[in-house]
Amino acid sequence: MAEHGTEIQPREDGRPERKHVWDDPKNVQILLIVFWTACGVMLLLDLFVDRYLSFKQDEFPMEGWFGFYGFYGFVACVLLVLVAKQMRKVLMRREDYYGSGADE
Repeated sequence: MAEHGTEIQPREDGRPERKHVWDDPKNVQILLIVFWTACGVMLLLDLFVDRYLSFKQDEFPMEGWFGFYGFYGFVACVLLVLVAKQMRKVLMRREDYYGSGADE
């Protein structure tokens, strides 16, 4: 009996192709449900644990806002992607950059 993720199916060119666990939309849906549930649990933990069971002193007033760290992390991630897209334009080289002139 084949293990999950190792079923071999023929391709158009005759070569065997392995089916991956994430090729099934049902598995992707399960992953999304787990992800959003974890996000909700973390938000509830921020509401209760951080507000009522913590003795920390906030450095800045906005650190006390509900969901601040989640929002801060999301904005930082989006900015990181946008900056990286612009850096790609500056740092990108031709496909044969390292190969050109090697024979000379």
